[in-house]
Amino acid sequence: MSQPLLSCENIHKAYQLGRTELPVLRGVSLNISRGEFVSIIGSSGSGKSTLLHVLSGLDVPQRGQVIYDGKPLFEAEGVRKIPVGRDSRPSGGEAKTVRGSSDDRLMEGRRNDLLNAAFGFVFQFYHLLPEFDVLENVVLPQMVGRSVAGWLENRTAGSTRALELLDRVGLKDRMHHRPNELSGGERQRVAIARALVNEPAVLFADEPTGNLDGRTGQDIFGLLKNLNKAGQTLVMVTHDAELAKQADRVVRIVDGRLQ
Repeated sequence: MSQPLLSCENIHKAYQLGRTELPVLRGVSLNISRGEFVSIIGSSGSGKSTLLHVLSGLDVPQRGQVIYDGKPLFEAEGVRKIPVGRDSRPSGGEAKTVRGSSDDRLMEGRRNDLLNAAFGFVFQFYHLLPEFDVLENVVLPQMVGRSVAGWLENRTAGSTRALELLDRVGLKDRMHHRPNELSGGERQRVAIARALVNEPAVLFADEPTGNLDGRTGQDIFGLLKNLNKAGQTLVMVTHDAELAKQADRVVRIVDGRLQ
């Protein structure tokens, strides 16, 4: 049996609300194969978006590990940096400040590189920069982590790639429009092109149709399905059971546990 492209093992995630600890994920384990389309469903507050964020490295679990391409995504549990305002201590324990080793800092750097190069993200509310036009929004991820000289050297190839993707999502003729001049469906298409510009191994989509009307949502979902048919690994969170069942596999999460 081939090794999963992405997996998580015994993930526990809780948030601290004042003096109250709110468990969100309670021992979640999941394997995702290369080229697979996995849909994660669940009621509001069930933990489905938190699971997506942990799988992609956007959020850090207190316990458990995510493995991408055979390598761990997070540092050892005792030295993880939990985002500000979120408590890393187990229930009843005291918070400890631990100085990370050079290996831990290297792993954090690798995770940041994956967030830009190996992982792509599509969100419900697009997150386009209003001061940039469509083409500039799509090109932007290619500039991350490069010096000015490095970007200038690769600018032509980067712009060509962005234009190819805009053509693929049907928006090449809108490349100089600002986001506020586009419909919701068009904005989401721009967001998908931006997510694909660095040729990610895994595309994560968090309620990608949740802010769209039914027909536009179906169009966006059809675009995602076509990407998957072309070989794109896709992990999608949705509350729409009809859309979810069209994926290769549906995973339901209830009260922080997979069913």
